[in-house]
This record gives sequence, structure tokens and C-alpha cells, in this order.
Amino acid sequence: MFWTTLCAAPHRLLFLPGALQGLFVIVWWLLELESGLGTLALPPSALLPGAAHAWLMLYGFFPFFVFGFAFTAVPNWLDGPKIRPSHYIGTALLLSAGALLFYPAIYWPAFAAPAVLLHTAGLIVGLVGMLHSLAGSTAADKRHAWAIWLALLTGLIGELCFLAWLHTGTPRFLSFALSLAVWGCLTPIFLTVCHRMVPWFTSRVLADYVMVRPYPLLWLMLIASLSHAVLEASGQAAYTWLADLPLATAALYFSTHWGLVRSFKVRLLAMLHIAFAWATLAFGLAAAGSLGLLLGWPWSAGLAPLHTLGIGFFGSMLIAMASRVSLGHSGNKLEADGLTWLLFWLVQIAAGVRLLPDLLPGIAPYRLASLAAALWLVAFGGWAWRYAPLYWRPRTDGKPG
Repeated sequence: MFWTTLCAAPHRLLFLPGALQGLFVIVWWLLELESGLGTLALPPSALLPGAAHAWLMLYGFFPFFVFGFAFTAVPNWLDGPKIRPSHYIGTALLLSAGALLFYPAIYWPAFAAPAVLLHTAGLIVGLVGMLHSLAGSTAADKRHAWAIWLALLTGLIGELCFLAWLHTGTPRFLSFALSLAVWGCLTPIFLTVCHRMVPWFTSRVLADYVMVRPYPLLWLMLIASLSHAVLEASGQAAYTWLADLPLATAALYFSTHWGLVRSFKVRLLAMLHIAFAWATLAFGLAAAGSLGLLLGWPWSAGLAPLHTLGIGFFGSMLIAMASRVSLGHSGNKLEADGLTWLLFWLVQIAAGVRLLPDLLPGIAPYRLASLAAALWLVAFGGWAWRYAPLYWRPRTDGKPG
């Protein structure tokens, strides 16, 4: 019964390991940070801890939710064939196996390549599953679906670069793997989903609402994001502002025209708008950091743009979107209860705390990083406790799925 219910819909089988992975990766990272502070001792790592943390977050965590959402939403957008169980079960199992095997790989490098290969196989199975739905669709507008598919393909290329780094040790491969994950894959996916869903969700809730969804601005943002990836990975970080400024401007335009202020009337809607507001800050910080390099400013943005994107934008939007999908596809009302609202704001605090060491250098960076990780652990742990049971329980309305 448990397995049958869990496999009844793609989001169930992918969101559950994603929720667990969101806890595992931060528990390990907290232990690693505390080890660096000398408060406990971990075995010496074979992989660079920073690189391992980056892979676990960018490749080992977010794809569970990306595929869980895409496998649910894209066939509906396309009015095409549903994702086959063999595809979403295969994707979930391979991603889970790769992510779990990666933890011992941090200390025993013989496991590293097999872990990444298993995970890469999961990405491939997921891409094939989405392609089946795309090919079988007769919908006139497939633009959002293709943009997500191509971004995931870019992520696959990035993971192959990570595999090449494991094999050769060449720093450039690692640089491309991380830049393509952030700017070539996740940023385009989150921007595309927001472009499609945020104004649509808002139009369903607010009266007298006019949807603003120009495609040229979306294409500009996707091209700029990929350009940032290429410039950054190629060692041209001083020129990424050429991509970051258009990104910040376009994100600000969307945020103001989508109704950020009006969204606060409904918690679940406000969560989407607040999450998207982080994008403008992230791109603005990235532009400022790049210009600082070009002009020789003494101030540096450091990792602030990355964590603004990763925790503020991606993390908050994940909580908002996954909560909505989980509620709607379990037969529950589309309402954020008090606990969900509180946990969402705790993620906002975690993001703010993590930015402080980079924006205000010299104020106990390891301690603040540990505090931010602990806040995320509490917030995401609470979210998993609230929503994970929905994935193994039947729908409350008795409908299939």
C-alpha cells in the first residue's frame, strides 16, 4: 500500500526523497562547518568540502523538486501524454541512489564516479520522460516546456563536467560544472516556471488582475543567465555584469508588474512573490560584485549573490511551489497554514544570515554560516514534517493520483 500510493503520482515519489535530501545535506554541512571550527572531528575528506557541498545542493537536492514539479505540470501545460511510471520511478530511484552514494564518496573517492554516474543516469531518464510528453503534445505553445527541458539538458552537461573534474582534477571542469548548474540550469528553470505560473496563480486569486507575461523579456533573461555561466566559468567574472544588469532589471520589472504588494492578501500567493523578489537582489548583487572586480573596488560581493539565489530565490520558491503542488494534488485546500507561513519566513531569515559574512566581512563567517545552516535545518525539517506524510497517504478527496 505504501509503495503503491507513493508511486501514484510523480511528485510523490520525487518530493519525498527531495525532502529527506534537504535535511541530509545540511546535517552533513553543519558537521563539516563545526569540524572546521574545531568543535568536532570528521574524517579527512577526499573531495574538496566546498565542491561536495555545491554538488549536493545543486545536483543532489534541487533536481528532485524540479522533476517532481515538471513531471506534474508540463503534461498539463501541453495537454499531452502523462509521464510514464517507468520514467518517473526510474528518475527517482537513480537520483536517490546517486545522492546517497555521494556521501561516502566524500571520504572514499572510489565511490565518487559511480555516484555521479547513477545520478547522471537519473537526469537522462527524466529528460527522456519529458521528451516523450513534448513529442506527443499537440499544444500550440510549448515554449515554457522546451525552455525547462533545455535547461535540464544544460544541467546534464554540467554534471558531465563534474565527472570530468573527478577524473582529471582540472579546475576548469569544476568551474563549468558549478556555473552551468546555477546559471545554465537552475536559474533558467526557476525563471521559466515563475514566468508561467506566478502571474497565472495570481490571476486566479486577485480580482481585476491583468497578467503580464512578455516572452521577449523571458528570452532575454534566459540568454543573459547562460551568458553569465559561460563568462564565469571562462574566468571572466569581471564582465558578468553585462548579463547581470539586464537580469536584475527584468526581474524587477516582473516583480513590480506581477503584484508583489497585492499578493500579501493570500499567504500561499505571497510566498511566490516574496521568493521571486530575491531574484532581483541576487542579480543586483552579482552585477555589483562583477563591477567591483572590473573597477578594482575594495568591496567584494563574495558568495552573497550565490546564496541569495540558492537560499533566497531557489529555496523560498521551492517551499512555495512544492507546498502548493503538495496541497493541491493531495486533495487539500490551497491555503498556507500558520506553520507553513512561519517556516517560510524562517527560510527568509536563514538567507539573510548567510549573506552577512560576505556583505560585512570579518564578523565570524563560520559561525554565521553554521547559524544559517541550522535555521535552514529547522525550517526545512519542519516543512518536511508537515508535508512529507502527504506523499504516502491517499488523497483526501478520494481521487486518483
